[in-house]
Amino acid sequence: MKEVKAYVHRGRVADIVHGLEQAGFVHLSVNDVKGLLSASSERERTYSIELGERVTNQVRLEVFCEDAEAAEAVALIRKHGRTGQRIGGWVYVSAVEEAWPIEGG
Repeated sequence: MKEVKAYVHRGRVADIVHGLEQAGFVHLSVNDVKGLLSASSERERTYSIELGERVTNQVRLEVFCEDAEAAEAVALIRKHGRTGQRIGGWVYVSAVEEAWPIEGG
């Protein structure tokens, strides 16, 4: 199993999620984060008191999938995450050693 993690601009995440869902990827999580990506607009920028510098509001997207599906997930994220900037985010792939469902009963 693989974890595909991406740090993308907030304005691109809806298209990325829709693309992944249409391709059958359902094990997704989306979290707001702050990072140092180049902002695509001033609305993405804010000042972090904790870090003492300007940061960019961005999104961390996590997709869990079978090994053979990871390349497709990466391709979809890169396709739908484009911003027109030289670097519009980053995608990482990691191995997941084990995974278990949390059962309700």
